Amino acid sequence: VQLVESGGGLAQTGASLSLSCAASGRAFISYAMGWFRQAPGKEREFVAAISWSGTATDYADFVQGRFTISRDNAKNTVYLQMNSLKPEDTAGYYCAARRHPLNARAMDDYDYWGQGTQVTVSS
Repeated sequence: VQLVESGGGLAQTGASLSLSCAASGRAFISYAMGWFRQAPGKEREFVAAISWSGTATDYADFVQGRFTISRDNAKNTVYLQMNSLKPEDTAGYYCAARRHPLNARAMDDYDYWGQGTQVTVSS
């Protein structure tokens, strides 16, 4: 499985950005998907996850109510809509796929990773 993120860029505080992650392979529909982020000098951290069907989602406390994860299995794509961006959201954002239908928070639970897309939020 190959994952390719897109949609990152520069945004002002309070603005919105939408990230996409396109996956190769027909197995996508059976995989849970997640988004993680890593800021300079910090460890990679969980942001959001979604089950194979999209019926179950999970979010880190720091993005609750601001970010929304979704997926379109017909397009093999998972999305992260980010609203009310803050400077502390500045990070590389990584898409990950889990060979399991249910979502998880631990990095070790994910089997495939994209190369990441940079999000920079200016104050």
